Amino acid sequence: MTIVVVGMLDEREEALRLLKEHIEQRGHETLLIDVSIGTGAITPSLKAEVTNDEVAEAGGTTIDKIRQVLAKERDKATSMMAGGLSGKVLECYQSGRLDGMIAVGGMTGTFLSLTAMKALPFGVPKVLISSTVAMPAYARRLAEYLGLRDITVMNTVVDTVGLNPLVRRLMVNGAGAICGMVDGFETVKKDERPAVALTEFGFCDQCAHYVREGLEQEKYNPISFHATGLGDRAAEDLVDQGLLDAFIDLVPASLSEHILGGNRDAGPHRLEAAVNQAIPYILTPCGFDMLSCGPIERRDKDDPLWVSRNLADRKLLLQDAMRVQARTSAEEMVSVARVVAEKLNKHGEKRLVKFLIPTKGFSSLSGEGGVLHDPAADKAFVDELRKNLDPGIRIIEIKAHINTREFARAVVEALKDSFKYQAEQK
Repeated sequence: MTIVVVGMLDEREEALRLLKEHIEQRGHETLLIDVSIGTGAITPSLKAEVTNDEVAEAGGTTIDKIRQVLAKERDKATSMMAGGLSGKVLECYQSGRLDGMIAVGGMTGTFLSLTAMKALPFGVPKVLISSTVAMPAYARRLAEYLGLRDITVMNTVVDTVGLNPLVRRLMVNGAGAICGMVDGFETVKKDERPAVALTEFGFCDQCAHYVREGLEQEKYNPISFHATGLGDRAAEDLVDQGLLDAFIDLVPASLSEHILGGNRDAGPHRLEAAVNQAIPYILTPCGFDMLSCGPIERRDKDDPLWVSRNLADRKLLLQDAMRVQARTSAEEMVSVARVVAEKLNKHGEKRLVKFLIPTKGFSSLSGEGGVLHDPAADKAFVDELRKNLDPGIRIIEIKAHINTREFARAVVEALKDSFKYQAEQK
């Protein structure tokens, strides 16, 4: 088994040497990749199998150019080196020279390594030994990696420069962690039951519960994702990797959050993975009926009057100091419907896509008596979706609230119908 070891030799040679030695003592080969981007004044005695020059070249540049950029634009220099490292790591994996990866780094080394780890498939052992992952200032940026990949993180507490007793213990523990993962690695056999991604959140929790029950009764394997923006991005990411057989998108609303500027924004590529993979895709409009915009005293840098401009005339649910749900208008629902239709129309097999509408409430907040009840806005969404959606994609209206067994049964039946059609085409 080969374990790829990544770090900056000009800063952490002693730690990397010890880590390498302990991995080899456990019977594994190592492949050391140097990602040093410093001045080059320090010449390490430890030789890397892949030098920093080779990493830079893999990214389409040279180490000298990266060092020139580093002086003025550290993030750009890091990005340049990260591209080369990702290429080298993938090359090792695809050629069978990577059974696991471990990296040691400070701030720059952490983000370099995370970029490469993100390029590796789900399940490949990945360990990051970092002195910066606990810094609150970088929480959102780190979540872009740690929220989407199965990366094990060791927070070092101390910096990993030099080789004091604490750093020594960290390297020995790190070697044990990655070797244990590699030794215990088993190729996950594909379950005979189709794996089905399921997005959900609190405002359709009953529906999600009923859908999971129905899927399990039909011998499907539901895999749930919390639709907070990051969770549904993870769902899309795993679908794009081909690890899931179908997608029930109960809560596709991180798309509308992206369009309208909400807190659950998952970026511009939401609703695209199942389309790209041409797998069964079942959707509902849950979450399009609200915009997550807390805290109520929110002030945007470019518009200090954001709240008064945007929330003054809306129905609101004030859950707590941080969470505020604002009702989306008919005009906003129309704009969302157009983007939804545009994305879904690109699916290669339209019969595999179904959009289910719960006519008595898109969520627990917008049914009759709910604080965000607005049937006219809901109707505007449905009408615009019908107008723009390819006729080959079925829109199925269910005369029920989303949080009912009746609606959940319709969701499961829609998936069964899509799977049946898919099987008939093979």
